Amino acid sequence: MKKILTLLLMAALVFALSACGSDEEEGSGGDSDTLTVYSPHQNEIINPIIKEFQDRTGIKVDVVTGGTGELLNRVTAEADNPGGDVFWGGGAESLEAFADSFEPYKTAEDEAIPADFKSPTNVWTGFSALPMVIMYNQDMVSDADAPKSWGDLLDPKWTGKIAYTDPSKSGSSYTQLATMLTAYNGDGSEGWDFVKDFVANLDGTILSSSSMVPKGVADGEFPVGLTLEEAAYRYIAGGAAVGVHYPEEGTSAVPDGVALIKGAKNDANAKEFIDFLVSKDVQEMIVEDFSRRSIRSDVNPPEGLVASDEIPLVDYDFEWSATSKDEIMEKFQEILISQ
Repeated sequence: MKKILTLLLMAALVFALSACGSDEEEGSGGDSDTLTVYSPHQNEIINPIIKEFQDRTGIKVDVVTGGTGELLNRVTAEADNPGGDVFWGGGAESLEAFADSFEPYKTAEDEAIPADFKSPTNVWTGFSALPMVIMYNQDMVSDADAPKSWGDLLDPKWTGKIAYTDPSKSGSSYTQLATMLTAYNGDGSEGWDFVKDFVANLDGTILSSSSMVPKGVADGEFPVGLTLEEAAYRYIAGGAAVGVHYPEEGTSAVPDGVALIKGAKNDANAKEFIDFLVSKDVQEMIVEDFSRRSIRSDVNPPEGLVASDEIPLVDYDFEWSATSKDEIMEKFQEILISQ
């Protein structure tokens, strides 16, 4: 009897130790078959790419969506117990501004990605190059009358009629703000006089989500709006009566990015997902299916888009935009409140 009890106790001990070892491995990403992704992207981009990743790897992906600012603040709040593994989307300078929340990772595809489209410290890797454009509804505005510059947006005829997102909630909107400041930084006020006039012409109309801009313009709720090139061209490809102009003073083409969340519970899967996003076939997929410009040097741009060297660009200071984000947003909020 004693011998049987001893054997049972030994078996229980082995089982307990095995279970502990399994839990430890899963917690570090060893045997986990799950992944949690935080993303401000739209579902039409998220869904097909996530499906492809799941089909290839067998890894189950949970996606948490929201605005860039909202999700970045969530990552910060969860620092002691991360709920996400990967942050996918948002302007790269927004990710850089939250660099302390991410773990540096050099993707396996690093050699195919030019320096402009990745962090020098490997905090983030670009996903696509995103020129900012002025989008307009062709049923409401003639091509000749559509605004062709940042300055044209100050015309009183656009008062209260410009679709623009709150830059505290949208990474792309923050990039647009920093681009306008850069375009007018020689006006004696480092561009802030222009921004004051721009905010005044918004006349209190500020949207809560970046996806509301192209939809609002395409649906005729607004005659003009500021958005990403790819967002506008998705509506063009879908047959919407909209057009775009690249601001004559110069625009920016900052990439959106992907980053490994510090302390990720499924870090091995997170790294595999990052490698997947910047692989050549997935980058070719985003060009063909979403009219996005690839960040890879060996993938051609979408057909029908203006050649990259024909787009007027400002001398965008990425480091300034990232490190000065708090200060820029504070000034913007002061202007907004004073209107």
